[in-house]
Amino acid sequence: MHQSLITSVALAAALLLSSGASLAADQKPTTSASPAAVASAAQTSEKAAKKRKVATPANTKAANAAAAKLVDINSASKAELMKLPGVSDADADKIIAARPFLTKTRLVTKNIVSMEIYQNISKLVIAKQKDTPAPKTPAK
Repeated sequence: MHQSLITSVALAAALLLSSGASLAADQKPTTSASPAAVASAAQTSEKAAKKRKVATPANTKAANAAAAKLVDINSASKAELMKLPGVSDADADKIIAARPFLTKTRLVTKNIVSMEIYQNISKLVIAKQKDTPAPKTPAK
């Protein structure tokens, strides 16, 4: 009973969300814009896109390169950890001793580093998990 109620509510929410999106797509502008206004709007949006750093292949490559340089707190050496801003010799030892971390926020929740140090390094670290093979199910 409870499961069917949850399923019904989820289905109703999905239908409402999809109908709202289709209504927005069906709406047409009520005023016609002059060609000069359209050209002006296009130039303005191009300038705004340049200021916002729109995701281009070059920007995406830069983001991927930055992500590749993240320090994995579950496998980094002591020297790599000490290169992070604010991480001392003792902090690096504490990080290594407390491994493995499920998430990088565990550095603070387990009182390994202070909130101040975490705020300095949070965008520079990641807590990768080891890939464990899925358990094999016996064949029937």
